[in-house]
Amino acid sequence: MNQKRPLRNQLTETHPVVAITGASAGVGRATALVFGRNGWNVALIARGRDRLERARQDIEAQGGSAMVLPTDVADAGAVFSAADEVCTRWGKIDVWVNNAMATIFAPVDEITADEFKRVTEVTYLGQVHGTLAALKHMRPTGRGVIVQVGSALSYRSIPLQSAYCAAKFAVRGFTDSLRTELEHEGSRIRLTMVQLPAVNTPQFDWARSRLPRRLQPVPPIYQPEAVAACIYEAAHTTPRELWIGLPTWKAVIGTMVLPDWLDRLMSQRAWDGQMTAEPARGDRTGNLVEVPPGDPGSRGRFDAQSSPGVAALSGGAVRASLAALLVSAGAIALTGVMRRKR
Repeated sequence: MNQKRPLRNQLTETHPVVAITGASAGVGRATALVFGRNGWNVALIARGRDRLERARQDIEAQGGSAMVLPTDVADAGAVFSAADEVCTRWGKIDVWVNNAMATIFAPVDEITADEFKRVTEVTYLGQVHGTLAALKHMRPTGRGVIVQVGSALSYRSIPLQSAYCAAKFAVRGFTDSLRTELEHEGSRIRLTMVQLPAVNTPQFDWARSRLPRRLQPVPPIYQPEAVAACIYEAAHTTPRELWIGLPTWKAVIGTMVLPDWLDRLMSQRAWDGQMTAEPARGDRTGNLVEVPPGDPGSRGRFDAQSSPGVAALSGGAVRASLAALLVSAGAIALTGVMRRKR
């Protein structure tokens, strides 16, 4: 089975095809622009038609080709129909990026059952629906890549976003299970999951919130274009997981090594870190159900605090480095013991 052969070695045809959910804003919008700029045909999937049209115009202005598919990823049938339309127009899907998400900022006991359900349907089941739709069209050709956009919160839960954290954990479990099934089949369809840090996106102005102050990403914050470049690379190199940004590395490794200590740290730092000093204002029902007006594009309001570059490492590389360090430390300790015995 050759699941690790880079995608760029398979894409010999001109204009490969990518479908991206959540493509109307934020990381999804920035990712669509990267693919479009590199000669891909881009299928733009999200609820907001006006923003999708603007994204299409942006891609075509830089010489790319795009199609607009207004779709709520919580609706499995609609996602399958969108995938069918992509293949009707372009004949295939080479890469599918599951990026759509929704969240609510509130303590657990202030979130209703319907709100938990909606976050789960979009953030978790939306990725399941997208994956199933992609597999339907990839299986006949025996090739393709599915990119799951995760988060450091796929490993390290924080307060005030319980529904979102749970959904991201679920995506990771689903992806790992499917990966083993594809391995069992000897399939060349590949899965990769990218774990994101805090990103400067519009969601902090349109997410549903019951918090007393305005929302913000927990610093440090990165620009969506930097993250999108990592997603584009992951679609070609297909690591098992790609951990983007030092905060993600810390969150994943820290959870493995010191989960209780991180619980205490997050109970303070992540609670206050998700809010600015400004009081909350305006309608805070957010985009959980309805599409918000306007087109902010890829970025939120945190340009001044956001880094334009970000480092990324595959989870396998990080684990191998840690294993090597542990082996070295063990060897040094054993040498010390042997010397003392002598």
